[in-house]
Amino acid sequence: QVQVVESGGGSVQTGGSLRLSCTASGRTFSTYTMGWFRQAPGKEREFVAGISWRDGSTTYVDSVKGRFTIFRDNAKNTVYLQMNSLKPEDTAVYYCAARSHYSITVSPGGYAYWGQGTQVTVSP
Repeated sequence: QVQVVESGGGSVQTGGSLRLSCTASGRTFSTYTMGWFRQAPGKEREFVAGISWRDGSTTYVDSVKGRFTIFRDNAKNTVYLQMNSLKPEDTAVYYCAARSHYSITVSPGGYAYWGQGTQVTVSP
């Protein structure tokens, strides 16, 4: 059984920064492709960023390119999402997810393991 746990959410003002962390256990972390998703009230869950286990390649949704960075530390079994220049529209519950295939998919259905989510609130 794989356990995924997020941390690091909070409240910031527009232009501020937050770093989310996600640990995954239960299997060799270095063989998980990891993704970050978010879900705002009344909206569908949206892909934010992903990082492949095979080559460390990354993918981002257009709305966060240049502002968010996903990176991983396999020695700590942790993936991070560094969020800079935050905007009110970034407000959502952020979820971390893991999949065993090396490719990154933007579809939530492509990830087998999910965390409980962490709230990020950006005020004007």
